[in-house]
This record gives sequence, C-alpha cells and structure tokens, in this order.
Amino acid sequence: MRIEDLDYALPDELIAQTPLAERSASRMLVVDRSVGTVENNAFAGIGNFLNAGDTLVLNNTRVFPARLLGKTETGASVEIFLMREIEPAVWESLGKPARRMPAGKKVIFGEDLSAKVLRSGDSRLTIEFQTEKDLAEMLDLHGRTPLPQYIKRDIAEPDADRERYQTVFSKKKGAIAAPTAGLHFTPALLSELRAAGVDICEVTLHVGYGTFEPVRVDDLTEHRVLPEEYEIEGSAADMLNRARAEKRRIVAVGTTTTRTLESAMRKNGNFVAERSHAGLTITPGYKFGAIDALLTNFHLPKSSLLLLVSTFAGHELTMRAYRHAVEARYRFFSYGDCMLIV
Repeated sequence: MRIEDLDYALPDELIAQTPLAERSASRMLVVDRSVGTVENNAFAGIGNFLNAGDTLVLNNTRVFPARLLGKTETGASVEIFLMREIEPAVWESLGKPARRMPAGKKVIFGEDLSAKVLRSGDSRLTIEFQTEKDLAEMLDLHGRTPLPQYIKRDIAEPDADRERYQTVFSKKKGAIAAPTAGLHFTPALLSELRAAGVDICEVTLHVGYGTFEPVRVDDLTEHRVLPEEYEIEGSAADMLNRARAEKRRIVAVGTTTTRTLESAMRKNGNFVAERSHAGLTITPGYKFGAIDALLTNFHLPKSSLLLLVSTFAGHELTMRAYRHAVEARYRFFSYGDCMLIV
C-alpha cells in the first residue's frame, strides 16, 4: 500500500472548527465489517450497538497546555509547542519561527517564566525552562490548549478550549493532544452504559507527537510511529483478561487506546499491570489480537491514524466509509463526528 491510497477529498467547510454545545450530540457512522455496510446513526445511540458484557476501554490521559506564546529579548514574537520532557525542566519542542530561536537564545513567557534554547535544528528545539516557581503551575498559567493546526483560532482569543478539549474522564496529565474519540461521552451516557451491563475500563496513553507526525514515506510499511508512554493498572488488566478469557468483546475508544491494548498484547501475550511504551506501528497485514470493535473520529488524509483504521476495517471499506461521510456532510477531525467499526 502507498501513501496515496489513503488520500481523499475533503472540503474545508467540513473540518469542525468548534465543538458542539452538547458532547453526545455528534453523528456516528456505523461500519459493519462482517457485511460491509455503512449506516448513518447518532452517537447518543451507541448503546444500541454495545452488548451487556462488552468491555469499553477509555484513554484517561489529560491534555496539558503545551502551547506557549513568548518573545525573544529583542521583542520578536515566537511560539513553542512542547512535545516531550527529556529531563526535569528540559523539553523537546517545536518552535515557530525557528530562525528566531538559535541555540543560546532566551525566550520570555512572563515575568516568572522563561527558557533558554539549548539546541536548535529545523523546527525542532531543546529548551530548558527557568523559573523560581513550580514549573507545572507556570505551564498551566502561561500555556494554552494545543489545538491542532487545522483549527483556526485568533491567537488573542481566550483559552475557551481548556476544558472542552478534554474528555470527561481525563485524569492523568501528560498528553499534548486529546484522545478525541472520547470527547463525545458524557457522565450521564457512561452511567447509562454501565446500567446496561457494559463494563468500562480505563487505560492511559499520553498522546505525543508520534500520533500526528506526518507520514514521510511512500511505502507505508516503512513508516514508524514514535513510541508513546502508556500505563495499564492492575484492575484494568484483570478486567481485560476476564473479557478475553470469556470471549466477550473489547471495544476500544480511539486509536490511542487501540495502540495501548495492541502493544500490551503483542509484548506480553495478555494484559499485565505495567507502565511501558507503545512502539507499535499498525500497517496492512497486522493481525489484531486485543480489540474487537473501535470507536474513532475521522482522521486526516495520508495519516498514520487513518492507516490504523484502514488496517482494522479493511482499506476498501474504510475509504468507502470516508467518501460516504464527506457526501453526507459529517464533521471531520478533533471536534467532529465519529465512526463505530464493529
């Protein structure tokens, strides 16, 4: 398979720029792999497609404000996007415009927070924060929600997405992007599913740059997704192993949850309580061993996330579903509608 096989035409107006007022009001395209059907539905009715005994798996990571707007000592405006903490106060980052931030440059974010550029190359930076206060508190104070670039917002706007760009079950801070398939759930809907006999399990994968790094190869078997930290607690491992032993469905909410579960299964042969890294890249030919169904948002053309979905649902069916979604005017990407693949 080539990268061109994952391309599709998407009008700009179908890229959701704002979230719906009600989380669960989104549309849901139901894709049935067994019969090859594509059916319009509403996310609020997801319970109609889940069975008592199913285990619904959520990613409870929490997004931190990884986008920082600052100025150099000469007054030039710059932007830094935090990707990964290498050691205390030292972060691998993306910088824009990188030419204004060579090694040795100081960037000021406020009276109580600045950073020194340790290394600079292309758009990649390594920076070391300087503050006399708690760094996590300073990042919360000065940072902004790291919305994807396809969401066009005025930089001067208030950070209205600080809570809306989180799932209602987010707990463990560490992600630079939301696990967006989970954005549709509300506490009331989760309670309804539990009452109907659906087991709900939580794992953690801190979404990093690897999730949305562009695919830069033509041959998709050569692409590698950067490892991302995940954690499965003991109670979650027990619940997942029981479901697998009893041949009950495991339904993953999102591609990040999928990578967590499939990485753990491939590494251990079952689910164990551990903190590790998901280094798995799912490409055509991969045999899924952990999940039986997948709830996911619509993904960018030519992306590793669309590649994962295509591998799970089948390439022809996936691309047919995407063409249908465009024709039916679904809302796309992070704040958009979703697709349930059974």
